[in-house]
Amino acid sequence: MRQIIFDTETTGMPVSEGHRVIEIGAVELVNRRLTGVTFQKFLNPERSIDAGATAVHGIKDDDLRDKPRFADIVDEFLAFIDGAEVIAHNAVFDTEFLDAELARIPGARPMAEVARLITDTLVLAREKHPGQRNSLDALCRRYDIDNSARTKHGALLDAEILADVYLVMTGGQKALAFDSGRSGDQAPGGDIRRLPPRAQPLPIIQPDAAARSAHAEWLQRLGKDGVPAAWPE
Repeated sequence: MRQIIFDTETTGMPVSEGHRVIEIGAVELVNRRLTGVTFQKFLNPERSIDAGATAVHGIKDDDLRDKPRFADIVDEFLAFIDGAEVIAHNAVFDTEFLDAELARIPGARPMAEVARLITDTLVLAREKHPGQRNSLDALCRRYDIDNSARTKHGALLDAEILADVYLVMTGGQKALAFDSGRSGDQAPGGDIRRLPPRAQPLPIIQPDAAARSAHAEWLQRLGKDGVPAAWPE
């Protein structure tokens, strides 16, 4: 089973006012294990970035002047997500922006026709934790996931963090997994060795008379009003 966990950053919102995608970040999971394969692109949106959006993700207009346009990387992006379950936190936001980008390209299919399934972890979190805060930061605190590097939003970093959250939230599995591309990750129990069966059964040592007498005395002391404890010797 192949899954792609992704995130986007934009020039602002809403998409109906012509705001554009400026970063796409995604990580690959196969059978719920991080493979180390990632996708990240910064994009020239051909318009200015709102000051409020820059305050969130730290990306400025000058950072993107020499970057490709979405149309330049669309084939690579669609090939990366093709046939996979794509997962995002507040997926409605991300897919709406990506579908708007795809709609500008003649013949490009929308996300729902390229991906096998679109899963929203915000919806999953609200079902699992109704009435609680379910932002990505709140889920990191709830599941004890380190997000100290997230001083500002970033599509690839947020996708990596969301992968940790998703694995724990949907199965209790930590994000440390075989073939993980995250630095410092190690596969838990990667080298499992089974002990050979014992050639002889464990010896049974019978208590001597003194030990049995001491045990009977202890049971008597555990009783109440001179009645021995309920369990036999």
